[in-house]
Amino acid sequence: MKQITFEHIYKLGIIVAENDLYRHYHYPKMLTRYDSNFIEFKNLPSLPEFQDAEAYLREYHLRKGQKHVKFYFPANIKPTGELVAYLTDMGYEVGFLELYAIQPEHFPEVKDNPDIDIQVVTDKSLEALLALHYKHDLNYGSEFAGQKADLIKRHFEDQNIQQLLAFYKGTPAGFVDVIISSETAEIDNLTVDELYQKKGIGSRLQKYVMESFPEKTVILVADGEDTPREMYKKQNYYYHGFRYETQKVYQV
Repeated sequence: MKQITFEHIYKLGIIVAENDLYRHYHYPKMLTRYDSNFIEFKNLPSLPEFQDAEAYLREYHLRKGQKHVKFYFPANIKPTGELVAYLTDMGYEVGFLELYAIQPEHFPEVKDNPDIDIQVVTDKSLEALLALHYKHDLNYGSEFAGQKADLIKRHFEDQNIQQLLAFYKGTPAGFVDVIISSETAEIDNLTVDELYQKKGIGSRLQKYVMESFPEKTVILVADGEDTPREMYKKQNYYYHGFRYETQKVYQV
């Protein structure tokens, strides 16, 4: 398998500033999306360097009416104890992501289930996708959910993003985005409604991706502290590294 890095992962946003230490990504169409409005460090910053970047991003986001700051650290490097202590003291959330990849032919066999139907989203099923997304996105507030609906519509028009919707006995039950590049197909936002979990829907969605893009390397990012990563390992995904992230939401 070719070497996959976090550089292969899709970033929704534009670079508005860059220097030797970091890149600053911003996405004016969805200011509430933390994963599109952040600083990505090229090298591990010292504490003073982080504090300078923190002050810059906080001031930039304040001018845009944004209530958060988010930072990604370089891949496969743990933040120093000094940095972690500072982040903890300042009320940041600190976590890490893990990168996985698989060649489609290595994905396990999945038993057919006539109750599960996987479809590429069309004009006819877009509203069903929007409704299911909205239900889940309300957990992050109505403003976020409304902006996310607009993003889903933009993705629907994007030739490089395929949206899949899973039906269970005719009811929308899960979804996933597939971000297509020349060499990879990235599984993003894989979600199964809690009412329909443990029925094999997540596996069927993945299997559909494997069958649709047999010539590509299928990649995804998992929360390093969440349970789905164990599922991916059992499904023969190969681990390609980690990356630490941290964010803070201010009460304004």
